[in-house]
Amino acid sequence: MGNTAVQTSAWELPETLDLVPDIDRLKEIISDWTDQCDKEVRDIVRRQMSARAKYFRPVTIFACHRSVSEQDPTPALLSSAAALELIHNVSLIVDDILDRSRFRRGNLSLHCRFGFLPALMTAGYINCSAFKLVTTDSYSVSLLAELMQRLGVAECLQWRLRRKPLGVEDWRQIAGEDTGVMFETCARLGTRDDRLRKFGYLLGTLYHGCDDVADVRGATALGGGKKEDVVDGILTLPAAIATRDLNTALLFRRASQENAAEITEQLTLALPEAENYLDKIAAEAETEALANAKFPERLIALIQHTRALSRA
Repeated sequence: MGNTAVQTSAWELPETLDLVPDIDRLKEIISDWTDQCDKEVRDIVRRQMSARAKYFRPVTIFACHRSVSEQDPTPALLSSAAALELIHNVSLIVDDILDRSRFRRGNLSLHCRFGFLPALMTAGYINCSAFKLVTTDSYSVSLLAELMQRLGVAECLQWRLRRKPLGVEDWRQIAGEDTGVMFETCARLGTRDDRLRKFGYLLGTLYHGCDDVADVRGATALGGGKKEDVVDGILTLPAAIATRDLNTALLFRRASQENAAEITEQLTLALPEAENYLDKIAAEAETEALANAKFPERLIALIQHTRALSRA
């Protein structure tokens, strides 16, 4: 695997990490669940779940599992991976509504295709279904419930701190409790313990930071740029660096559609330092993988792949 991950599209990650059979089994579980959904929401659910997906989070679960075990994933682990993928899709539906996004993965976003109320109600339906998939697995129920709580708190924190020119450590806290906790949960589900918990947290923080940088570059590696973050004054990694400058900090405090281009210009100047900071997070994640995984090769390749996304 090794450096090939750096040159591989996100869509090819299961092949790169030799996890196609695991992902295929996951898809079967999700397909069977979709077929059993209530007919009132089945078409909406199928539209959401059948769109092309990277399966980055289930890949992380399976990579963590196979980094500590030579056994195939158990039915319980597969169900928990499916449950987490459902929860991830709930977040996508809600994000599209909040970001006023018309398209997701090349198709009309769910609320644009079916309306706000059906999209929101279907998101709730999917979320509850995730817990039903793991109802007899108390370990997964506990982790997924904790995940939802921490994500909710993180989103409220991020929104409360908008347009405030805070530092890199503040960004790291927000990123860690947002995307970091999602990947931390993936690691804990994959190993059924906490040995790779910090690795997952760091991988998610790295992903979040690469997303921030890719957005400024206008890259499409993670779904395309998000000018909404600039307009809303969201504390991204480039923003945390750029707002050390007093004039940029003042611009950021009154972030709006009118000065978005000027702020983006300053964010672009912060990208080299942001990239260096991401290198440090990647190195921390690699240290964790080497220290705590019996077979760390997939985890190293996953770090390399994630790190490359900001430059795609």
